[in-house]
Amino acid sequence: MVKDNHGRTINYLRLAVTDRCNLRCFYCMPEEGIDWLSRSELMTYEEMLRICSLLVKMGVEKIRITGGEPFVRKDIMKFLTTLSKIQGLQQITITTNGVLTAPIVPELKKLGIKSVNLSLDTLDRNRFFSIAKRDELPKVLETLEQLLLHDIDVKINAVVMDGKNTQDILPLVELTKELPVSVRFIEEMPFNGGDSHYAKLQWNYIRILETIKEKYPDIQKIPDSLYSTSYNYHIPNHKGNVGIIAAYTRTFCGTCNRIRITPLGMLKTCLYDDGVLNIKELVRNNFNDEAIASHLINAIQHRAKTGWEAEKLRKEKAPVHESMATIGG
Repeated sequence: MVKDNHGRTINYLRLAVTDRCNLRCFYCMPEEGIDWLSRSELMTYEEMLRICSLLVKMGVEKIRITGGEPFVRKDIMKFLTTLSKIQGLQQITITTNGVLTAPIVPELKKLGIKSVNLSLDTLDRNRFFSIAKRDELPKVLETLEQLLLHDIDVKINAVVMDGKNTQDILPLVELTKELPVSVRFIEEMPFNGGDSHYAKLQWNYIRILETIKEKYPDIQKIPDSLYSTSYNYHIPNHKGNVGIIAAYTRTFCGTCNRIRITPLGMLKTCLYDDGVLNIKELVRNNFNDEAIASHLINAIQHRAKTGWEAEKLRKEKAPVHESMATIGG
């Protein structure tokens, strides 16, 4: 196992396989979109598999595949099939917007995918279009149905945005009454690819919880799993659970076990840093595994203690404004 300079075990990789997405959610990128990476700029599947194999040997047990939207990348299922065969890798999970996912859920089940995070900010079709700029809610709901039909654990991720979808908090919570899902509300972050940056978050995790408690005063705190990024709750007689992720407030940094690799092949030891190691460059310059592992360990052992510290240490001192599509969701 690799530990960082604060004694935290690193056993979880979030790997972004593409920056492209078939939605245009305003909190993730500007309305006009972003300049997509060329194919040569993206890590190849072979390069990603090599890095994943190396990291598993170094103690990574779980890999989450993200984007952009991972299923817009060609031949992603072939990649997932090979990835699933890496000896020592215990768990592969996926984050998806669900637009293209429903037809391939049976294949995901066969690969041993046991958990999927489904991005879903509203159950209202008009508001979905307002947020995502695409009329794709029916396809997302079909994916939810297929995932549950195939007994794949589902975490619904909803970003809470002032003036956009706060009226959807309670309808999303209501899903947990009849469905065995975890609905997780996420504080909005500044990674929207634009220049907007707020000094104060309008809907933090406390306000989100208070809103839920007004309707469900008997909601109960339940134990959070090891390394959990969410505060988790259960409403009596509901089949599912509710979680709240303090992504902007950053209260979970003390137990962070995650590293990220962006579509460009940049290692991020914190969501809020601006990249600490170009892994793709090492691979393409023919560094051997031992040398790459040495660089990885060095980067991890110079890790910021918290997201606030990582933001202060950024080389670019302007406010954080990358798109989540270029970082990896």
